[in-house]
Amino acid sequence: MQFFPPLQPATLIKRYKRFLADVVTADGRELTLHCANTGAMTGCATPGDTVWYSTSDNPKRKYAHSWELSETQDGHWICVNTLRANQLVREAIEQQRIPELSGYSKLGAEVRYGTENSRIDLLLQAENRPECYIEVKSVTLLQQGCGYFPDAVTLRGQKHLRELQSMAEQGKRTILFFAVLHSGIESVAPAHHIDPRYAELLTQVQENGVEVMCYGAELSAEGMQLTERLPLVIPGR
Repeated sequence: MQFFPPLQPATLIKRYKRFLADVVTADGRELTLHCANTGAMTGCATPGDTVWYSTSDNPKRKYAHSWELSETQDGHWICVNTLRANQLVREAIEQQRIPELSGYSKLGAEVRYGTENSRIDLLLQAENRPECYIEVKSVTLLQQGCGYFPDAVTLRGQKHLRELQSMAEQGKRTILFFAVLHSGIESVAPAHHIDPRYAELLTQVQENGVEVMCYGAELSAEGMQLTERLPLVIPGR
């Protein structure tokens, strides 16, 4: 994924109302950016960090600028725009850069499924193969050298795990895909200290046929792409 034009830098003043952030550009202008990330963004929104933003030419947008990346004062790059995770995974699949997900002829997105009124992020299909349901999650929380998911209690995420298990029990291939969008994260673990129920469900669904994949990414103001598979760490295993 390339950014055209390349992202522009600014310094973060503050994030507020979940969807907004104030920044100051290199030439001293203050801008308000739209923030597509509604999560806690722990460690991703520290005042003084460098923010990299894109600009839309859509005249109907109230806020023309969007917060895409953070460059922390420790030198880490983080993609804070959660919409990018699905795009990166889809691009990598289409370019055959994820060997575990090659060989499918059709790729759908946001397809309704399950019994709890859900939409699957990506659906892969091919003749003579079970359908493959992929739920994508963005991992950006770095603590004590490990990446954790989720960064806040997520009832929606718990629902997605239940839906994946249900499809696995029907003979479908199901995958929880962690897109690791923080350059400092080298492994992923369920955040039992934040959402113990999610962590319990993750272990449960793995035991019932749901695959879990973690992939890191290269991040820069010019573009992003998924790179290599990272380990999943389950305490006690």
